[in-house]
Amino acid sequence: MARKRASVAIFLFIFLQVATFCNSVPLSTNSRWIIDQETGKRVKLTCANWVSHLQPMVAEGLEKKPLSYIAKKVTETGFNCVRFTWPTFMFTRPDYYNLTVSESLDKYNLTAAKSGIAENNPGFLSMKVAEVHMAVVNELGKNKVMVVLDNHVSLPGWCCGENDGNGFFGDANFDPAEWLQGLTAVARAYTGNSAVVGMSMRNELRGPRQNTDDWYKYMQQGANAIHKENPDFLVIVSGLYYDTNLGFLKEKPLPLPKNLDNKLVYEAHWYTFGTGADKWDAQTNNLCATVTKIARDNYIFLTAGENPFPLFLSEFGIDQRGTNEAENRYISCLLAVVAEIDIDWALWTFQGSYILREGTLNLEEVYGVMDLNWDGPRNPQYLDRLQILRQKNQELESKNPNYYIMFHPQSGKCAHNYKYGDIILATCETATRWEQHQDGGPIKLAGGSSRCLTVAGDGGAASVSGDCSSKWKIVSSSGLHLAAQDGKGKYLCLEMNASDNSTIVTKKCLCVGDDLRDFPTCSDNPQVQWFKLVPANVD
Repeated sequence: MARKRASVAIFLFIFLQVATFCNSVPLSTNSRWIIDQETGKRVKLTCANWVSHLQPMVAEGLEKKPLSYIAKKVTETGFNCVRFTWPTFMFTRPDYYNLTVSESLDKYNLTAAKSGIAENNPGFLSMKVAEVHMAVVNELGKNKVMVVLDNHVSLPGWCCGENDGNGFFGDANFDPAEWLQGLTAVARAYTGNSAVVGMSMRNELRGPRQNTDDWYKYMQQGANAIHKENPDFLVIVSGLYYDTNLGFLKEKPLPLPKNLDNKLVYEAHWYTFGTGADKWDAQTNNLCATVTKIARDNYIFLTAGENPFPLFLSEFGIDQRGTNEAENRYISCLLAVVAEIDIDWALWTFQGSYILREGTLNLEEVYGVMDLNWDGPRNPQYLDRLQILRQKNQELESKNPNYYIMFHPQSGKCAHNYKYGDIILATCETATRWEQHQDGGPIKLAGGSSRCLTVAGDGGAASVSGDCSSKWKIVSSSGLHLAAQDGKGKYLCLEMNASDNSTIVTKKCLCVGDDLRDFPTCSDNPQVQWFKLVPANVD
């Protein structure tokens, strides 16, 4: 009880300031969608992760740039939301939450970081670490950025390992009672701050102790604790095996009170860790099909069926330097799937550096949106590829008929019917609309048009014309090649023209034989021929 009273006290003066920063109404859920609780209209979370759970317990980057600068960069780089991390002990243990930022940095002899914060955010040094956490949330709120508070670890530090003591209920640093205390303290601290739209109960449950019985027991308790303290918040539930498996819900749903029905969101993570570049190089189509099936079986299934739920893909990402070929191919595969199901998401990650990570000072984060010095985005082209994920393609109660957008995940662009019937790749915001395609049939322009996508000869430019004789099949195990026969009966696939990265041409299908089956191994990179017809119904 002493810990609980103390954790409330450190927020008392901040609580009175919160209303100033409110910018939105609570969110709720309707079927598989997150919605504005007042209007019922869909709200799509397009987030970036931002870390504040490492040993100093300070949001990364505050030693590099002013907070106001960083918050503006979040919106300038295309995100409307931040998944903001926190460690349990920062809200439950006096020897953590009583530390000022200055004291926390001194604890690890972080003199350079202390000087940087003194220069960029001088007022923070005398504030408690939890107060700075709230100050960051408030600044994000002033910039109309929504916040999901993510309980990342208990003991502050890098995540995640099988035996790091933070993995599952009952581990050395993961006492369930203290975890519930932390959830309650954070839900209470952020009551009235409408920048915060939800709480993620725990990041990447894992390790030898993990089991479904304890998962059901403690996830119920955690959800109830958050909802009792703050019924406005979305309650975000993670799975097992590093947040990659919720498949057990097919057999037994998570039993929760009726009043939580419209607040429950599930989350998942999707990386390609453990699969080498050699496999992606040799079997790109097959591997994309395999990892997609795993994702569908383990968590995407939640968005379909008789009782669907919202799914928040709360971590995915790549080395943005572009040097990891396995990740370069995996991300195209992922983008095609995520665009198709139009789910909410959070990119790993926003920070370009860490004050202290695993013993290294000023470590560069190559997955980060920002560069090492936080001057600007590390890879603007990569961010551009996320455009179709940022936009809402589906509304829950649209009066518009369904149509399709033809998405090219490697470029992040979509097909446009340009002048004279040429087909080019350009922004997905104004992409050409296509009718629903039946495999083996023509691909028609939407709106009752009699014009269709027409195959050209090998290397010729695809076009739209009144000739609807081209019958398009989805080929390869990836489901991402669109092929039709030319006048000689030879199947050709759509492909982004390498000479201009814009024109769509038809060429011999890569890594696919004349029988339309995948080669067992293939040295070509078929991504250039990957296209996905993405369903949409927005105006």
